[in-house]
Amino acid sequence: MEIEKLPMKLIDTHAHIYSTKFDADRDQIIEEIKAAGVSRIYMPNVDVDTIDRMLDCESRYGDLCIPMMGLHPCDVKEDFEVQLRVMEGWLNRRQFAAIGEIGTDLYWDKTTFDLQKEALEIQVEWAKERQLPIVLHCRESIDQTIELIEKWHDGKLRGIFHCFTGTLDQANRIIEMGFLLGIGGVVTYKNGGLDQVIPPIGLKSLVLETDAPYLAPVPYRGKRNTPAYLPEIAQKVGDLVNQPIEKVAEITSFNALNLFKEIEA
Repeated sequence: MEIEKLPMKLIDTHAHIYSTKFDADRDQIIEEIKAAGVSRIYMPNVDVDTIDRMLDCESRYGDLCIPMMGLHPCDVKEDFEVQLRVMEGWLNRRQFAAIGEIGTDLYWDKTTFDLQKEALEIQVEWAKERQLPIVLHCRESIDQTIELIEKWHDGKLRGIFHCFTGTLDQANRIIEMGFLLGIGGVVTYKNGGLDQVIPPIGLKSLVLETDAPYLAPVPYRGKRNTPAYLPEIAQKVGDLVNQPIEKVAEITSFNALNLFKEIEA
């Protein structure tokens, strides 16, 4: 499919719309999301306890909410293999868009890093076996995560470095592997640093995300985030590359749908 033939729709490649923070008004929020022009929300799983909530959103909101399967690095504990067995059972039972949210995290708990790496390697192997993309969390651990993925890369591994806030050099290493950068609300922050990264890269390796309910963009910073705020992120990206929001939507949506195999490149 040619980029020009895509409808002008935004795609949120990373949002926890199943979060309890939306329980009081989820139906209303879903209507606001649709009104904002968001046509897809890819939902990253966190642990075994979020699976049912995530799949309930999929069943309630049809083609809008698309599930992934994976164990978040912050939830990798001594029993992680038990959780992974449950998740592998789900992967053997039905289709998921990606293996995610997986990765490493040195912000919250450095003591589990070896376990995180072990869990990540297992889940990367799932992705290779099933030819699925991976969605990577790498808070305060981007260099370590890049090195691990470079080591395990088989030439076919692909995915997204979610919530990218790194340097241009880090971005180039990620892009060289064929991965995409997930750009969220941080792009709108005054000292977010992405104004130094996105202009030289352009749109060809970017996808958009909110990470809702976290990391709301300006002017909603500090409030509950929602995919309905994705236009603010798209507009800021457009400003940085001197392109209208329609072009940002076209190209980032093409990148997302191509990654998740909803279209043929």
